[in-house]
Amino acid sequence: MFIVKTLRATAFGLYGYMNFTKSAFSEHAKNFKPEDMQVQMEGKNCIVTGANSGIGFATAEGLASRGATVYMVCRNKERGEAALTKIHSITGNKNVYLEVSDISSVNDVKSFTSRFCSKDVPVHVLVNNAGLLEANRVITPEGYELSFATNVLGTYTLTELMLPLLEKAVPDARVITVSSGGMYTSPLTTDLQFSGDKFDGVVQYARNKRVQIALTEKWAETYKDKGVGFYSMHPGWAETPGVAKSLPDFSKSFEGKLRSSEEGADTVIWLALQPREKLVSGQFYFDRAEALKHLPLTGTKNSHSAIDSIIEKLRSFAGL
Repeated sequence: MFIVKTLRATAFGLYGYMNFTKSAFSEHAKNFKPEDMQVQMEGKNCIVTGANSGIGFATAEGLASRGATVYMVCRNKERGEAALTKIHSITGNKNVYLEVSDISSVNDVKSFTSRFCSKDVPVHVLVNNAGLLEANRVITPEGYELSFATNVLGTYTLTELMLPLLEKAVPDARVITVSSGGMYTSPLTTDLQFSGDKFDGVVQYARNKRVQIALTEKWAETYKDKGVGFYSMHPGWAETPGVAKSLPDFSKSFEGKLRSSEEGADTVIWLALQPREKLVSGQFYFDRAEALKHLPLTGTKNSHSAIDSIIEKLRSFAGL
């Protein structure tokens, strides 16, 4: 097992250094098509979770600058209001609103979706961006490990409960889940809340992000007849407040080499703007292109039975 873990970490480090840095983004951008990002979004309703900073803020700003009506879902009311004011000022778009909800709480997510569904508006784009890497084992008031509750359970619950409004926006409806390159170091596991005695926040985060990839695949398969597109992506190594707080050593060692939040959000916005026929539901994207879900020789591929078991647990936890 030690050898396997070392191989995964080495493969991820090498692949990441070649592809996930700021200089790699500049290299990949040589193949980008400027017209892909010149689409306007007037009349489109977008929800972005974790929108008060980092990639979430850059995504909300990018969608608002193109005329979309944007609902920023933030856990902290004060920080959310500050971010909202800033986006209003930058974009001049007043159709940007704050929704206060803690994605790590199933009850909070249910309360938010109940309020929002009463608006009865179509949701064209749902961006599952809210995420957390917690170094220590923290249990939420509802009894779940905090990273799992935020990255997986909250994301799952929100997406499932938003499906009726997403269906109202078909054929333009899509769900974009922001994963992480860290998932390359982890296979899919049904040990969702890290039952081991020695909790490792980085490993748990990677596991969570691997689940997000598998969930996206399963959603695409399960709801293929509903007309909603499901996509996952990862932003590369971006210099965000979350990274600085959760991975200070990594952030310091790669100072000057990390992508900006805007570069990290680039593929999220690209996915939101492209015509549906250009995208493949269930796929994983990076720098505006389909990307590998598994690195060679790392042994992270799993059978579909694992995600079926995970979804059963999530449905039970969420009370759906």
